[in-house]
Amino acid sequence: MIREIIHDTAMLSIPADPADESDIAVADDLQDTLKANREICVGLAANMIGINKAIIVYTDTDTGEQFEMFNPAILKKSSAYEAEEGCLSLEGTRKAVRYHKILVQWDDRSMESHTRAFFNDTAQIILHETDHCHGILI
Repeated sequence: MIREIIHDTAMLSIPADPADESDIAVADDLQDTLKANREICVGLAANMIGINKAIIVYTDTDTGEQFEMFNPAILKKSSAYEAEEGCLSLEGTRKAVRYHKILVQWDDRSMESHTRAFFNDTAQIILHETDHCHGILI
């Protein structure tokens, strides 16, 4: 289901609760909402659709495919740079420190853990959405 995007910064600033297998419908709604906004958006976190769970979806900038992560955690980051980002929940753009290379651990919808390195634009998207899970806004 395509969900309405939340703009309430107080709600967006609350750290997310861990996600589990009962939250698969939330990931489905995130996927649908990202697809509906693909012209202007490359990633979403569950709190952006009003659900305070640690789930993100993002578009891989190399393939254009959408992926989801339950309980994403940034394990390592390297090669910092200053980015200017927009957010579907906020007006305008803001500066943020991002990293060219990150190592992420997350669960899939079966709650199996994965770890992988991401680079450049895809890393930036994952960092932005993971910040949302921690209640951090740009």
